[in-house]
Amino acid sequence: MMTLTELLSPRPSALWRLVKQCGVDSVVTLLDGGEQDQRMFQSVGAGDPLRPVSRGDSAPWSEASIHRYLELYAEHELTVVAVEDTPPLDLVRLGLPGRDEQLDHLAAQIEAMGRLGVTTLCYNWMALSSWARTSTTVRSRGRALVTGFRRAEESSLPAIDGAADARAEYMWSAFAYFLAEIVPVAESAGVRLALHPDDPPLPVVRGVPRIMSSVDSFRRVLDLSPSPANAITLCQGNFALMTDDLPSLISEFGARGAIAFVHLRDVAGTADDFVETFHDDGPTDLAACLSAYESAGFDGPVRPDHVPTMYGEDNAQPGYGTLGRLFALGYIRGLQHAISGKPLLPTTTTQYSEVPRGRDD
Repeated sequence: MMTLTELLSPRPSALWRLVKQCGVDSVVTLLDGGEQDQRMFQSVGAGDPLRPVSRGDSAPWSEASIHRYLELYAEHELTVVAVEDTPPLDLVRLGLPGRDEQLDHLAAQIEAMGRLGVTTLCYNWMALSSWARTSTTVRSRGRALVTGFRRAEESSLPAIDGAADARAEYMWSAFAYFLAEIVPVAESAGVRLALHPDDPPLPVVRGVPRIMSSVDSFRRVLDLSPSPANAITLCQGNFALMTDDLPSLISEFGARGAIAFVHLRDVAGTADDFVETFHDDGPTDLAACLSAYESAGFDGPVRPDHVPTMYGEDNAQPGYGTLGRLFALGYIRGLQHAISGKPLLPTTTTQYSEVPRGRDD
């Protein structure tokens, strides 16, 4: 049975306790100062350069740092099963001078993860930016706020420095070089590389080529290096914009043993014009998707993603509000139990104790 998880940063917050109360014991972590930690919680149209990070043993991707993250989560009775962050990799993605140093940093992270027992690494090939949206305040059900993208409004987003120098053919050759260097490291470490699709899945976004934006691109990725270590993150919101039969695609990639990680979410529209949805309110049959994963024998981590901002929240982190995440976790857990059956409870009875008035621990 796949493992329900949630994405957290290694900076404790109320969300750590809340996901635990929702029955989630396994988590996916960012790196404190890693590439995605810096990018994904900025404004989704931001083009700011990454801030400097420390080097040596205190680098966010070092074994010492990752070990500290694991210990901190363990103190909260949470286990890290995947990392969704890396060192900066834009020189690697674009095949520019300096890429070998960035690859050395990534190799060190993968080797550290293997030694620490964290076996899934989610990464992406979106050069110079992260996921893009033209609005973070689209009204959804009950006036909740969701993110959306309209290609006709893309010019309103800030320009990206260096976009003019990016070429799709260079990014493909750079990716082949990346696989040749990193897949053997991952194989040796026992870590699966889980490539995330481009978001949105368009050939060019904000002037930068996006080469991981079609189903055929991912077939090509898997053929470039046939290895269990070369796998994908099946982010359903993006793949739903690439195909009109997501369960069949899950079955295809699942039959190849190529799915290492799942982002369970949904969107309505097309790649040129779409909005995020509540997990129970989109056009995709999520129950059919979960059934396809189960039939394919997938038993890796799955997490909700890109949730609405609900009443009382400030929309400071569009797509990652707390209430929307809790709703999504409950909905996915219900689907899991309906499809796979509810696991038997432990034979020991949970011990409850009274908490003194005024305390919440």
